[in-house]
Amino acid sequence: MSALFDNTPSRKETHSFKWQKYKGKDIIPAWVADTEFSCAQPILDAISAQVDHGNMGYILPSHHTGAINAVVRWLKDKHDWHIEPEWLVWTPGVVPAFNVACKAYCNPGDKVLIQTPNYPPLLAAPKLNQLERVDIGTVIDSTSDAENPRYTLDFDALEREAADPKCTLFILCNPMNPVGTVLTQSEIDRIADICNKNGVKLCSDEIHCDLILEEGKAHIPAGREAQLADNSVTLMAASKTFNIAGLGTSFAIIPNRSVRQAFVNAAAGIVPWVNIMGLAATEAAFTQCDDWHKQELSYLRENRERVYQAINNIEGLSMLKADATFLAWVDASGLGVDDVQAWAEQKGVGPSPGKDFHQPDHFRINFGCSRSMLDDILARLAK
Repeated sequence: MSALFDNTPSRKETHSFKWQKYKGKDIIPAWVADTEFSCAQPILDAISAQVDHGNMGYILPSHHTGAINAVVRWLKDKHDWHIEPEWLVWTPGVVPAFNVACKAYCNPGDKVLIQTPNYPPLLAAPKLNQLERVDIGTVIDSTSDAENPRYTLDFDALEREAADPKCTLFILCNPMNPVGTVLTQSEIDRIADICNKNGVKLCSDEIHCDLILEEGKAHIPAGREAQLADNSVTLMAASKTFNIAGLGTSFAIIPNRSVRQAFVNAAAGIVPWVNIMGLAATEAAFTQCDDWHKQELSYLRENRERVYQAINNIEGLSMLKADATFLAWVDASGLGVDDVQAWAEQKGVGPSPGKDFHQPDHFRINFGCSRSMLDDILARLAK
């Protein structure tokens, strides 16, 4: 069924954020983290049905039982997480959500721990909220599998920095963006221990959790863990997996009532309700698109292998194989050039600049695209 993903619609004249950047240039955009795939048909049908109804008036998300039940069903089926509907707080994206977390759990001047490298809006969140960002870097771990090293958190740095009484919040990506690591049980346990010991709230951005590509690995939702249930906010969405990011719909899962109320209070009057199209799309995605999802994962696994082999055969470039996401984090330090982004663009490829992730000798390639588009990207980088 690769035809579902081989035949992607052109986005050149659709005001696409990704494609506008290089409009009129012979540069393939491979940066913004959305895919080139058409949405699954049940999602398109659900949106069409809403349009056909004809009324676009107010919808309170907490009244949309279809979307709520769909989230409950998906998390139980895919992540063995049995949540209560009242734990859900709908948000118009995970970016507003982790900014709300900054407001809810920190006072001006507090410190926020941020796993780095990370994507730009997350890196920007502390300063936007009059807070100090403390970077917790990643390290390469080859102790468990010398042939397949992986990125993981610098836990020594996390333990050291979390001990500062001014640190009140840790914002984490799991799976990590851009490095693609899926955290293990022992790593989640250590994060829980460090946060609980030091009175640090955890906000876990898990928007890529349904894009696990490495066979045998499984996502561990933060809020599902007993040690974190009362001290965490878990952020998820159908948006990355089902390519509906433009509909502005995500959700926070907050089991603890007081932690949840603080989040709701911080969002009040600032964060708008999610829209009806996003709710309809989320309901369809989480109830009618399981087969499409399986086929997407299979397609992305093949794309990941293609990227991994090609990048590691280009002199000056290297990468580790990501556990998850449709993103490849490429080490371009071996090129010996001053500007690796300019190097890629001169080849006709527009990746996400590593400097935006605070690692300027790297870049990020989005491989959530058709095989033909990906082959063109890789051929251009190799020429």
